[in-house]
Amino acid sequence: MNIVDLIAMAQQGGGGGSMLSTVVMFALIILIFYFMILRPQQKRQKERETLLSSMKKGDKVITLGGVHGMIVGMEEKTVLVQIAENVKVKYEKSAIASITRSSDGEEKA
Repeated sequence: MNIVDLIAMAQQGGGGGSMLSTVVMFALIILIFYFMILRPQQKRQKERETLLSSMKKGDKVITLGGVHGMIVGMEEKTVLVQIAENVKVKYEKSAIASITRSSDGEEKA
């Protein structure tokens, strides 16, 4: 028997059994979708929120644009990043990609 014969037999079988198997298959697809896509995305989002809320003055950061600098000032939604001597740029907190090292030398991201 090949796959075409199996499909034909399933279509000719009783209507109640095939309906139940269809519902079970859709439920399995939804579970796989949740555990493979949605749950990891929620976990990454929570880790990012934790990272952004743990920023403080003196942390060395990398922005989404690839600019390396050190946080010298903070406001509610923005950070002031010093990227060179006498060069400070204001960024949205959401533009920070990672914290490389805090001022006391520990690795964060």
